Amino acid sequence: MSPKVSATSVTWLLVAGLVFHLVYIGTVFDCYFTSPVVHGMQHYSTERPLSKRLVLIVGDGLRADLVFGVDAFDFIPGAPNVTAPYLRSIIETRGAYGVSHTRVPTESRPGHVALIAGMYEDVSAVTKGWKTNPVDFDSVFNQSSHTFSFGSPDILPMFQQGATHGRVKAWCYEEHEEDFSKDATALDTWVLDHLRQLLHNATTDAALDHELRSDKVIFFLHLLGLDTTGHAYRPHSKEYMNNILVVDAIVRQTEALLTEFYGDEETSFVFTADHGMSRIGNHGDGDPDNTRTPLVVWGKGVRGPIHVPEDDLVEPDTYTSPFKLSHIVRQDVEQADVAALMATLVGINWPVNSVGVLPDVYPGKAGYLKLGNDGRAKAEAALVNAKVVLEHYRVKHDVKHKHTLFYKPFAALDSDINEELPGSKAISHIERLIRSEQYSSALHESFDMIQTTLAGLRYLQTYDRSFIRSLVVIAYTGWAAYAATFILIPSQAGSTPTVNAYAAVLALWIVLAIQRSPWSFYLYAIFPCYFWDAAVNRAREPFLQWARTREKRDLKAAGLNFGRGVLVAAALGCMVKAYTVRSIWSIGFVLMGLVWPRLWPRARQSNTNLTWLWSLSCLATGVFPLLDVNKRENLLIILVGGLLMVLVANIAARYAVPARGAEATSLLGIVQVQSWLILATMMIAMSSVYRLQAKAGLPLLNQIAGWCVLVISTLYPAFSNIKYVNPESKLIVLFLAFCPCFVILSISNEGLFYLSYSVTLGLWIEVETMLRPLPPTKRTKGNISVKKSNDSAADRVQRYKPCADDLRIALFFLFFVQVGFFGTGNVASVSSFYLEPVYRLIPVFKPFLMAALLIFKIVAPYVILSATFATLNARLGLPPFSLFLVALTLTDGMTMTFFFLVTDTGAFSILLRLPHSLTCAAGSWLEIGQTISFFCITSLLLVWSAGICAAGEIIMGDVLDSLRSSKSNSKVD
Repeated sequence: MSPKVSATSVTWLLVAGLVFHLVYIGTVFDCYFTSPVVHGMQHYSTERPLSKRLVLIVGDGLRADLVFGVDAFDFIPGAPNVTAPYLRSIIETRGAYGVSHTRVPTESRPGHVALIAGMYEDVSAVTKGWKTNPVDFDSVFNQSSHTFSFGSPDILPMFQQGATHGRVKAWCYEEHEEDFSKDATALDTWVLDHLRQLLHNATTDAALDHELRSDKVIFFLHLLGLDTTGHAYRPHSKEYMNNILVVDAIVRQTEALLTEFYGDEETSFVFTADHGMSRIGNHGDGDPDNTRTPLVVWGKGVRGPIHVPEDDLVEPDTYTSPFKLSHIVRQDVEQADVAALMATLVGINWPVNSVGVLPDVYPGKAGYLKLGNDGRAKAEAALVNAKVVLEHYRVKHDVKHKHTLFYKPFAALDSDINEELPGSKAISHIERLIRSEQYSSALHESFDMIQTTLAGLRYLQTYDRSFIRSLVVIAYTGWAAYAATFILIPSQAGSTPTVNAYAAVLALWIVLAIQRSPWSFYLYAIFPCYFWDAAVNRAREPFLQWARTREKRDLKAAGLNFGRGVLVAAALGCMVKAYTVRSIWSIGFVLMGLVWPRLWPRARQSNTNLTWLWSLSCLATGVFPLLDVNKRENLLIILVGGLLMVLVANIAARYAVPARGAEATSLLGIVQVQSWLILATMMIAMSSVYRLQAKAGLPLLNQIAGWCVLVISTLYPAFSNIKYVNPESKLIVLFLAFCPCFVILSISNEGLFYLSYSVTLGLWIEVETMLRPLPPTKRTKGNISVKKSNDSAADRVQRYKPCADDLRIALFFLFFVQVGFFGTGNVASVSSFYLEPVYRLIPVFKPFLMAALLIFKIVAPYVILSATFATLNARLGLPPFSLFLVALTLTDGMTMTFFFLVTDTGAFSILLRLPHSLTCAAGSWLEIGQTISFFCITSLLLVWSAGICAAGEIIMGDVLDSLRSSKSNSKVD
């Protein structure tokens, strides 16, 4: 253990760690998410359009199983056997259908971009709320003669950016009409009404009539009602079922309106969804219910249903069996394939960034289109598809070839020595096959070319991955070594970079400059060079000294330290494994509450009441990770949680605050006021829940009252002039400050978890204080000699010597950090955050404000943890951040343990061999998304932990300074 730790070094270590982890969070996105948009490409299209116009209808948030399934809502009394009878009749009599597989993130904006532009866009668009284009992109709307779109202001405007002026017209309702407390089917009927009005206006507007009757016209109907209804009531609800019925009726009426207006049968129709919805009413992750959406195509240019001969019928899988459509051929697609399908139907240019594959080019499959019987049209469409993706590859290949040292092209598309462009020979060969009427061979060659080129695109998009992986591995191992030196090695060892570090950074920067790498790569290159240089510089002399005196080592102590290291590594590994096996958190509480107390020295077990309280609180908190993460709104449990918060806080206040003096009386009065605020919040929540369930709208009074109570309760401790008699009294006031949050923003048992978690933290302080009291006073000739200390905090930090107990406390701290997030049922996915409680304060769709409220509820327990940890430092007579120094090294040990346990190939496989690509099969998207989430959580752990410690020192500073002074003055010289 280190003989002393410099306060200045600690500060520098914290700053370096924060910056490093924040910067390196971006590596996973640079490694796996690159912009699919490139410019300067040639357009391609099929020669003969199959229809004059096309109608795209998107049921936002519609699940495939609930629209195709028979008796999907049989648990609802009076539910129809089929929720979409008109769409089902199309499937059975005159159209084609399938399941469209989406990709993560399953949000509205990326889903629509995939449908309409044929590409899976850069995830950086999430920073703009999936609304604003990070870059302009091409789409089928931009290639149409005119596009008339109706629907949400969150979706429609983004397809007007970059489009030819006036080509894409949009009619949107106001944002405030997206009200979760009202019947959302009004949003869908609004779309139909405005389409009807547009067609009516054309009877008196010659210019509009001319535009509508042009060829290559597209209508886009965005029906948001299902998404809003699903969020508010969840998919398996009567409201969602009724909304599907409304959407089905809108599809029928839309077809009738356009048939009447045009008086012909030259219109093709595409009905699909941008994403599905999980059973708890959310989306965004790779839950299969989020990634499987319906696709129904009919009208001009579309084949009719193909019936499967009885001899060829196969047993459907468990997912498609409820469809009862096994007698009809189903053609499943990837979501980006829909853009290629629409472009072929109306004969427009394919979007240049499209990576979609026309369903009809798959050899041996029926496809969706009516392309003739001779095979020529299908072969030509396949050739166009191959040219589109090959053009995409060629442009990216040229860019990479020009700016990459030692560039290694994709082998399967590497051009011959006499060829100018990759793939030219293959394209020429396919064209010769078509000219010689070998259509089947041409189709197969084109399909193989498409698949090869898509693999080449993935190769180029992830070309820098190996370099980034290497940087990350070296940087994280370097950081772990660098942080460990602050605990294991004396602080005199310098941290100033040597010439070796500067030379390494300069060499890397030169290479990056030649390759015109992103600016973020320059930042990534600094950290591994600095960390390893500093770690080696700090460790050189101590290591040499250790080597010279190694024969004097205490083998028993070395073995004990090794055993402790194994236990620490095992504990960190269990915490990481608990990301996916949540019961491990409960096992941890059992060990802490029942097993650990048995290891306490018998002399320190005199306080049996504290021991029993500690065991009970650990067991109670350990119940919550075992509960189902899929919760339904339960007002009774919410109200019980609120009452228990009030009861426990008042009992604790009576014991923590001495019932004497004006200050004590004032504090007890504050506790009473906060208790009344909790009760008021319970009344507001009860009224709002009843109003929302009745779809009667949320009264403005409820909104204002809810916000006022939440803000007043949270900010009151910060802005009041309360004089706390001890740290415990402030902890109680802080606990009560966030109780209204866990009433009005809870869906079920979150309030009970917050109560149990806070009680456990409070008892943790008492337990640790009991186990390690201050050193006994030193007696001189029977008299107690006390010397007042005037040491500064920095002096006390320099004298701080870590011990074995500090290692355990640091592990407990990391455990509580993790449980604060996972304990209420959160998992590392978007679907873990329930929106129903947010509607009690914000009934209108405001994504960033809603996310802020959810994050606020997650942060609240950490305020209590931060205050607890700071109080624990002071109660043990330790300087600020001293225990966090130990946790600091363990944090990155946890990150590195994550590489071993969570991923499937062993050490560092998250960086060395993550799933081969983010453009792989839909079934692995959930696994990929969770892996990235876990990496971000573990990387952010240090940042979060440091913030917790700093916040605790700030929040509790007024009461801890006096406590530390008294502890310091009580020490004997």
